[in-house]
Amino acid sequence: MTMAYWLVKSEPSSWSWDQQVAKGAKGEAWTGVRNFNRAAEPREDEEGDRAFFYHSNEGKEIVGIAEVIREAYPDPSDKTGKFVCVDIKADKPLKTPVTMASIKADKRLATWRS
Repeated sequence: MTMAYWLVKSEPSSWSWDQQVAKGAKGEAWTGVRNFNRAAEPREDEEGDRAFFYHSNEGKEIVGIAEVIREAYPDPSDKTGKFVCVDIKADKPLKTPVTMASIKADKRLATWRS
């Protein structure tokens, strides 16, 4: 079985890497995903999978790596009952953040979805 790598996005003014780190080993529910393209993917997240923690809009860079510590369950922030969430914990920060511009400029990552 191969470990998957996911992308979790948050604006640092709403939920930052530092806030994720502060949650420690208990982590935090990754709720509020309402993009239908990504909404199906948490159902595939498995405990132990990793996620690139991306500061969107403000910064536009991957700043750390998180780990899925609880697999998909109903998203408590979703009143419709259609969406799920996973729990993640901070694993490690990146020494040098990776910008979206550098990702898009790398031909090896041309098929990568953000």
